[in-house]
Amino acid sequence: MDTSTAIILAIVVILLVGAVAWIMTQRRSEELRKRFGPEYDRVISERGDARQAESELAARQKRVDRFDIHPIELAERERFIEAWRATQARFVDAPAEAIKAADRLVTEVMQARGYPVGDVEQRAADVSVDHPIVVENYRAARAIALANERGQAGTEDLRQAIVHYRALFEDLLETREREVAQ
Repeated sequence: MDTSTAIILAIVVILLVGAVAWIMTQRRSEELRKRFGPEYDRVISERGDARQAESELAARQKRVDRFDIHPIELAERERFIEAWRATQARFVDAPAEAIKAADRLVTEVMQARGYPVGDVEQRAADVSVDHPIVVENYRAARAIALANERGQAGTEDLRQAIVHYRALFEDLLETREREVAQ
């Protein structure tokens, strides 16, 4: 094989390796985009760098894959549903207290499912792996709850927080999927 043939062959190999690497990167990006939905865009926007954001999302996925995330047993599920009904009923007379109760209840459900319940941002990151559509509801509800603690949330804000908490609560309990299946 002469030198020009070896150079052409080397260039072809380099191009093929580059093409395979590019395809694998695109596939990984698409898988993360599908898995995380709007959370994917939020993290990219927040980080400002797609590679860094995708590394963070992949790390979240690995972290959560190590947890024993499981459905809630029927009896416990019913107990949580009753507690939620009581929380919503409480909203009429004591909206600020109902928001605190909703936050505690969502945290209990997360824990019952197998999620660790460390700091709020880590909770949101962990939940985003399996519940990417509603994790933004959790963040919004928490922001309103914090504003409420500072005396900066009105009744409409609190109503919106309870709606956000309910969306995550239902998703964590998988109530919609079970109702359709029954």
